[in-house]
Amino acid sequence: MLPPVPVPIAIDINAIKDKLSFQLRPLQRSFQFWVRAIDIYTGYKVFQVRVNFVKDVQKQEAMWERQHELAADKIFALCSDLGGFFLKIAQIIGKPDLAPAAWVKRLVTLCDRAPPTPFDVMKLVLENELEQGIDDVFERFDVEPLGSASIAQVHRARLKGDTSDVVVKVQHPGIQDLMMTDIHNLQAFALYMQKTDIKFDLYSVTKEMEKQIGYEFDFMREADAMVKIRKFLYENNKKTPVLVPRVIRDMVTRRVLVMEYIDGVPIMNLGDEIAKRGINPRGKVAAAAKQKILQSLTLAYGQMILKSGFFHADPHPGNILICKGSEVALLDYGQVKDLPEQLRLGYANLVLAIANRDPLRAAESYRELGIETLSSCENGLQELFRLAETMFDTKLPPGVVMLQPFSDESSIKKVAVQSFPEELFSVLRTVHLLRGLSVGLGINYSCAEQWRPFAEEALSQAGRLKDKSGKSRGR
Repeated sequence: MLPPVPVPIAIDINAIKDKLSFQLRPLQRSFQFWVRAIDIYTGYKVFQVRVNFVKDVQKQEAMWERQHELAADKIFALCSDLGGFFLKIAQIIGKPDLAPAAWVKRLVTLCDRAPPTPFDVMKLVLENELEQGIDDVFERFDVEPLGSASIAQVHRARLKGDTSDVVVKVQHPGIQDLMMTDIHNLQAFALYMQKTDIKFDLYSVTKEMEKQIGYEFDFMREADAMVKIRKFLYENNKKTPVLVPRVIRDMVTRRVLVMEYIDGVPIMNLGDEIAKRGINPRGKVAAAAKQKILQSLTLAYGQMILKSGFFHADPHPGNILICKGSEVALLDYGQVKDLPEQLRLGYANLVLAIANRDPLRAAESYRELGIETLSSCENGLQELFRLAETMFDTKLPPGVVMLQPFSDESSIKKVAVQSFPEELFSVLRTVHLLRGLSVGLGINYSCAEQWRPFAEEALSQAGRLKDKSGKSRGR
């Protein structure tokens, strides 16, 4: 039997020209980013000088609102026009607890809304990776993608000889170089911002983002993560709290990933789906469904972070499907994090400090985690605990509606974070994405309180959980 012949890929002169013009884009993107970022930043600095001449508080608030709306339009245009990595930035900052309401209103629609790559281009990538023609592998392949994100797009298909559908994830060609250009520009901007305005170690955060996003371009690594997390959740529960797609193992390469198709409704469309079924969106049935969804996600993340240390680190709305019976499916394992044991236990200690409202323990946890702070106020311990709640719990402290890093009353200003461990950023981002989901579902809850049993179990197994007499419990 003769070995299969790789499918030849024809590249004409126009394709070569397109490729050359594509390689020029990083320079163009850098120019576009800096022009727009400087415009937004200087707009705020000039405004801060101008608003100081206005003494009326109500007029000041109205002026701030107009400034935020103006900036929101510019940030939206930047993220929408450049796409790629900036769509991820929009996901992070476009949340009620992190940004002004005007920003959230504009950025909420930018949830990985990347333009799809033409099918003929994706077909070449797919056939080159699988070394077979598309018609040789698939009985059916939908030309229109189910969705297109910053790194890849997904198509629904059916393998030959199979009876169920699969999802085929294909990487956009050339996207890695562009996204690395974007993040290096953002790192330079973050370094400037932390030295001038925001008293937080932003540079370390962007370095961790660079590391995590670099992993996303290797779909073989993503497949391994899916298998590992699926095994952990399915074995540690009578019924898994979230569904994890099954990987089709012999259909995975660095740029192509084939997995089982899970039928469900994106969580962003949950309200419309509830109304379509004739259920009152504000009634008890809808409230119970939302509560169950949030409990499932919280349970899964508590187990992953505190019991395993290996967790899905990107629970933004575009990665969550709601299936029949309010079951939750968690998609896209490009961003996963394997916490070192010291950080896992240190975070477990911080979870208990927040759940038990213990400022002294929170301060000890910060030191253990390597979070260096410089308090400049009298009640530094209480302010540090307030910052711990703001950063690491889904339930904000009383009186806090968002982080407001530029405000003089912000805990970030009062307790300057001099050093923040890069590897903890994934935990921070996960908590904030869960908080965004809870706000969207209209449920105010504390993940720290929900995770208390997992934190106690983790510390007990390490011999670090103390009883009332001060003695350690556990092994």
